[in-house]
Amino acid sequence: MTKARNGRRLFSRGAPIIEWNRQVGRILFVTDTWDPQINGVVQTLKSLFSVLEARGIGIERISPESFRSLPLPSYPDIRLALTTRRRVAKLMREANPDHVHIVTEGPLGVLARAICLKHGLPFTTSYHTRFPEYVQARAPIPARWSYRWLRRFHNAGGGTMVGTPSLLEELRGHGFDKLRLWGRGVDTDRFHPRLRRDLGLPKPVFLYVGRVAVEKNLPAFLSLDLPGTKLIVGDGPDMEVLKKRFPAAHFTGAMRGTELAEQFASADVFVFPSKTDTFGLVLLEALASGVPVAAYPVTGPLDIFADGKGGVLSEDLRTAAMAALDISREEARAKAMEHGWDACGDDFMRIVQAAQDQFVATSAGGN
Repeated sequence: MTKARNGRRLFSRGAPIIEWNRQVGRILFVTDTWDPQINGVVQTLKSLFSVLEARGIGIERISPESFRSLPLPSYPDIRLALTTRRRVAKLMREANPDHVHIVTEGPLGVLARAICLKHGLPFTTSYHTRFPEYVQARAPIPARWSYRWLRRFHNAGGGTMVGTPSLLEELRGHGFDKLRLWGRGVDTDRFHPRLRRDLGLPKPVFLYVGRVAVEKNLPAFLSLDLPGTKLIVGDGPDMEVLKKRFPAAHFTGAMRGTELAEQFASADVFVFPSKTDTFGLVLLEALASGVPVAAYPVTGPLDIFADGKGGVLSEDLRTAAMAALDISREEARAKAMEHGWDACGDDFMRIVQAAQDQFVATSAGGN
């Protein structure tokens, strides 16, 4: 091997694939979800990129907008990239990162993982979505089959980042190893109580923000006997069905930016009916907006509201929603202030650097 910068140059059939350093200064993120998709993964990446770039870390990205794509069956807003290993390898070589982080387990993530393994490149992964449960909700495929595949996918890397302690323990029970806790943050300037306004809807306003899809368990919220208004902000494959089934609810469609932040701040309670999310970034966005949360006692809510402040958890979602009306907006906002993105960026880099150091130590031992 020939030396390159302060690291090494890895070869593939005599040709360099990527130069890498002991100290991580440039990271390549490979993700199967990006703009114009609106979801927690995209928002997490954008916030993380801002923090890392402010620290002088170079960011490279491979995502679906660089390729022809097809809509995911039952999820047309999610596009699956159509490409080859050769083209992805070329983009990785051009990016020349010090580290590769594979965000998702879609086509691009699968190709990047294969390239990293073939050429001995250090990489980490993150677990954002409960695909086994999502797939099982749509097709007769047992979740254990999907978990078996996901376990092989993630265990091959230098570390798998998960959002909460409860999810970490759950995945450990499924045989995942090298799990690393990486929490989430919220932009407390963007989401703020000062944006509260009168939406012109009967009060109290019970808000849901997110995908309108089967795995989000929205009927559990929409069927509740609640006063005021049930407000649904978001879009998805179940939109038309739910609008017809629950005509009294107010559906706005997808929103972004200030318009979205105003919807958050103008609600009285944020209702989170999902039982399958790995974290629920919208929980923090609601709290930052001064809006208390009602949710089931499941992964995500259990971790955020372990101290009983800022939200109410109950197997009876109506009881939780009504009780949340008594939580002050100040208490909700204070809970959000515990989750800044600066700390999340530091944790991300700590995990990446540890994986890089382990890779260097293992490589040196093999030479």
